[in-house]
Amino acid sequence: MKEYLPDELPDPRNAEIKVHVGGELLPRSQAKVSVFDSSVQGGDAVWEGLRVYDGKIFRLDAHLDRLEASAHTLAFEGVPSRSEIKAAIFETLEANRMRDGVHIRLTLTRGPKVTSGMSPAMNLAGCCLIVLAEWKGLVYAENGIRLITASVRRNSPQTLDSKIHHNNLINNILAKIEADVARVDDAVMLDLQGFLSETNATNLFIVRSGELLTPSADSCLPGITRGVVLSLARGDGIPAIERNLSLSELYSADEAFTIGTAGELVPVVEVDGRAIHPYRSCREQGPEQGSEPGLERVPGPVTQRLQVLFRELTQSAGEPLPSS
Repeated sequence: MKEYLPDELPDPRNAEIKVHVGGELLPRSQAKVSVFDSSVQGGDAVWEGLRVYDGKIFRLDAHLDRLEASAHTLAFEGVPSRSEIKAAIFETLEANRMRDGVHIRLTLTRGPKVTSGMSPAMNLAGCCLIVLAEWKGLVYAENGIRLITASVRRNSPQTLDSKIHHNNLINNILAKIEADVARVDDAVMLDLQGFLSETNATNLFIVRSGELLTPSADSCLPGITRGVVLSLARGDGIPAIERNLSLSELYSADEAFTIGTAGELVPVVEVDGRAIHPYRSCREQGPEQGSEPGLERVPGPVTQRLQVLFRELTQSAGEPLPSS
């Protein structure tokens, strides 16, 4: 397996990180699971994404609530206790001297099997917990992202309930491949009825006539940061509504943005070649930056207000890390 050099990584500091795998802290090069692990055998795992802001983990208990609910739904056995999971997270951050600007990928697999196969009866060792903490800034450009509509549909509860935060992400990966081929940032995924669901990686919001709208959580993940944004909007007097939304409503939206742990709140500037308003004049703007030269796309007032409120909250709330 290739060992990456520091200058080949998005952040060279991640070349020397230690990763918690199954109760051990291991160097990056040794951080592996068994070929018999259920995550390898069938994507049989659940996960959470967490961010560390100035010595605090944002919404840690809410994420662990969802992790435990997903594991229970999938009938995992031998799940570590919450105190054990927190201890593993804190130990990993301390070992890497991480207290800010960090993203954590927390994964819980069903564990290794005694032989390859599908049945959970072959899992006798209990779950495997992985804490992967990396130095990672926001994954999207602050000036906005471009989207296309994927041909791949988001799962519905008829097939695989999106409320289980599982590792079966092949639908999302196929949608992301379409976005990469189109040379845009991400892809909008529709549900089986053709309504907006989410992007391949984030929840989706639009603004129309001063109202904040987001797809009903039928075929999308009811994300934790999605819930935070809805709460912030309602607390600030912005009408916030969850309902079925069509693609044409996105095309003609006054504003649009995505929200997620890895990227926070980022404006959408274009979907399927349709520009999302508003514009402002910008003499320096070149044609390569947008379909209409001389116009710069900027976040609308509702998006900007929610960005401010969200960032204020991330700096003031969260579970403090233990003192060094």
